[in-house]
Amino acid sequence: MNERHIIRPGQGGDRHVFEYALLRVVPRIERGECVNAGVLVYCRGKDYVGARTHLDEARLLALDPAADVAGVRAALRAVEGVCAGGASAGQAAGDDAGRRFRWLIAPRSTVVQPGPVHTGLTADPAAETERLLDLLVR
Repeated sequence: MNERHIIRPGQGGDRHVFEYALLRVVPRIERGECVNAGVLVYCRGKDYVGARTHLDEARLLALDPAADVAGVRAALRAVEGVCAGGASAGQAAGDDAGRRFRWLIAPRSTVVQPGPVHTGLTADPAAETERLLDLLVR
């Protein structure tokens, strides 16, 4: 394991560095308005990558009454599938957690976009994923 990812005693105990990014739905790119709809979390120390999503359909439709809600839900499910790995990850199935995370946070000009990457410390990245979803999305 790389030295920089190990937290020494007095610096966070059994916690590990993690990275996260919000998933944003931008129904009309030209307007730049968005709705937070999920969170991606990667923790190298725990070999974890995960996504949790929650789409507030009313908020999305307030920004764009013609938004393709079913298409957005499908895109969010696809992100969760890539994080889960295995057959649901498609072409990314053989990639490690870090590579899947990096692929998902790459900038793109689609309706579902990743936000900037932030960092923190956690002992439980799965619980952190849920906490961030509650704090930043729901």
